[in-house]
Amino acid sequence: MLDLITTRLVDSQFMLMLLVAVAAAATVLSLAMPLLEGNMLGKRMKNVATEREKLRARERDRLNRQKDKASLRPEPKEYMRRIVDRFKLGDWLGTETAKKQLSMAGYRGQQAEIGFLFFRLVTPIGLFLFTLFYVFVVKDFGQPVIVRIGIVIAAAYIGIKAPEIFLSNQIAKRQASMRQAFPDALDLLLICVESGMSIELAFRKVSTEIGGQSVALAEEFALCTAELSYLTERRQAYENLARRTGLEGVKSVSTALIQAERYGTPLGSALRTLAQESRDQRMNAAEKKAAALPPKLTVPMILFFLPVLFVVILTPALVQVFKWK
Repeated sequence: MLDLITTRLVDSQFMLMLLVAVAAAATVLSLAMPLLEGNMLGKRMKNVATEREKLRARERDRLNRQKDKASLRPEPKEYMRRIVDRFKLGDWLGTETAKKQLSMAGYRGQQAEIGFLFFRLVTPIGLFLFTLFYVFVVKDFGQPVIVRIGIVIAAAYIGIKAPEIFLSNQIAKRQASMRQAFPDALDLLLICVESGMSIELAFRKVSTEIGGQSVALAEEFALCTAELSYLTERRQAYENLARRTGLEGVKSVSTALIQAERYGTPLGSALRTLAQESRDQRMNAAEKKAAALPPKLTVPMILFFLPVLFVVILTPALVQVFKWK
């Protein structure tokens, strides 16, 4: 066997045939590898696309369930409508500022306005009667009558301000959610615009993609898309978007969109600059919170950490002192 192998290795004709076979096999593999890689890449891209569509479908279902729970324009309750119409609360409790705050808090439609007017009437009356019954019947706290009357009046005043405080809190939470997701939404809007999409399609695409980070911002972009479709002036849709959000960054974007619509200025460069500014503002806000952390920790450290530290340090010394005595 060893002699046969040695003879074949010495045979020049056999070696030439072996080299030709190896070269032919290498050529076939070189030609076939790109085709095999292409098929594998296509399968991988198809799997990724399928998984992405599943994620989008789950996200759309989640958003639809949230929208079903809180529709944009639900029908007003009949008893609320009757009370508001009977007492004409819209004439002396309804203001333009309240309507603006309702839209900024995400409450739209006739139901939101009627509910706000109803609770502005009911809340102070309910707190007034409850406090009156409690301080004059249940427990007087050992206070004179004039003090108890003051407590009742203060409760009624709190009832008057309670709906406004609730709206302010809702606006703050909504704006915080939109402010956090707005730089990413602006980057997506820039990509869509530079890829050749129209501004309506760009807003619709961004509203679909940004819903995972901020449902409020996705809702506002979707409303802006709808307004761009039916309003006679596109400028009004941009101004409504800025008014509903109340964010400086959104106002800057609306101004840039209005200028691009009126004067034909390039939109991509303006959006790129605004996106960078939004990211810088978000980073500055994070740095501001981080810088404010040490002063906030000073009082807890003095009250809770230092006494424990002194006890741990001084207790062994005190034990030794009392032991020697």
